[in-house]
Amino acid sequence: MKNILYILSFLSLLTIASCTNDFQNINTNPNAPVSVQPSLLLRQVIYNYGEEMSYEGFVAGDLLSQHRTALGFNLFDRHALKSPQLGGNPWSIFYTNLRDNEIILNQSRTVNAFKIYEGPALILKAYMAAGLTDLFGDAPYFEAFNGTTITVTPSYDNQEDIYLSEGGILDNLDKGIAAIENYTDVISLEGDILFHGDLQGWVRFANSLKIKHLIRISNKEDVSAELQAIYDADKYIKENSENAIFNFTNSDPNSFRLAQLRIGDFTNFVLSETMKDILIDLNDTRISTLFQPFSNSKSSEFNGLLNGIDATSTSPKLADYSLAGTAFRDDTSTLEANFITAWEVKFALAEAAEKNLITADAEQLYNHGVALAFEYWNTALPVNYLTEQAAYYNTDKTPLEQIITQKWIANIINGYEGWIEYNRTGFPELKTISASLNNNLIPVRMPYPAEEETLNAEHYAKAAINTDNNSINIPVWWNE
Repeated sequence: MKNILYILSFLSLLTIASCTNDFQNINTNPNAPVSVQPSLLLRQVIYNYGEEMSYEGFVAGDLLSQHRTALGFNLFDRHALKSPQLGGNPWSIFYTNLRDNEIILNQSRTVNAFKIYEGPALILKAYMAAGLTDLFGDAPYFEAFNGTTITVTPSYDNQEDIYLSEGGILDNLDKGIAAIENYTDVISLEGDILFHGDLQGWVRFANSLKIKHLIRISNKEDVSAELQAIYDADKYIKENSENAIFNFTNSDPNSFRLAQLRIGDFTNFVLSETMKDILIDLNDTRISTLFQPFSNSKSSEFNGLLNGIDATSTSPKLADYSLAGTAFRDDTSTLEANFITAWEVKFALAEAAEKNLITADAEQLYNHGVALAFEYWNTALPVNYLTEQAAYYNTDKTPLEQIITQKWIANIINGYEGWIEYNRTGFPELKTISASLNNNLIPVRMPYPAEEETLNAEHYAKAAINTDNNSINIPVWWNE
């Protein structure tokens, strides 16, 4: 079904040329659709993006964030990011889904019966655009998603403009909320696998994204008034029952992709030494949910491998390291594609309160976020967890480090979020990898893919100049 929907989504891009007045009627198959219902496209965009980025999160994002590492030959884990392997090239995921989403948006503005889709499409556009620019920095945006009139070689826009200009991330979130609140018709939203047609769920989603991305740019912009207004209005995701997620299943084609691939693809990824040390130091029981004891252990112990090994000179044994937990392959019905959750929002608000961007109890928000994160990962919260090493006020760590570390743990497989947050805050402390191909530097952005240099040469050349020849060590705008 996934592939069928993907093909259908591009049928709406076809135009029918005619040389005579009746050519179109003669040559149109009445049984073949020339456009796609927005309900089908909405389901397709949500599912494709969520599934693709969850897989990317496991095989690439988790390597950068040091949640897990690769046992075998993997240049990406050694920070040669221009050499993607099983994953590591999310560019096409963003652009495929942003262009399909633009078709929904255009339909919602030209067909009255489809007006219900305008708000969700604007919110999804903001969500995916933020993911794109937070990874790559400047990117084709304002000219890139023109539906049936796609600009083949769009110019690159500044990340600041993608965030702040009209038609950008924050503006589209506001317009998406307004479109939903102004909608008065009785036609329901179909194809919605995030909130099952609940428009207020989309409003909470949009406000939660505003919180997240206002925090993300808070070193560049004064966002305190906006954050306080959202917090006071109380229309954001607050409990796991409101999360923007959809569940995988235990059967094809909707199981998590690592359950569908050969066993060697799954067993190439093991617990990172960074993740192991952090979880063990916290006495964090989620280690038993997220990972398995290593086969050679004598008492159900866990062991992690330092990221970025040189597989040509090192041959670690799989039996000595911990594989991912059963949720990632054996029972993926317990796994979710995560767009944004209550615990992520609580941690963002806790950070805002800690930095005096809002008036609120930072410790209370943090504690609630930790409880929600344990609940999300189906793990009981230990009675003493929040009074010992994970306590908000810890003699060894600052409150901000505690907040970001807890967010980092829970964000495993959630795209590249753990790495992005590390680049923004410096937390948690990541290790120098074993055999770096980037001069022992942890990258701060994803490189533009090689095909951009070929297919969009003129505009790519300008973007490359601005990033020191497409360097992975040049920070994005909000991190300068």
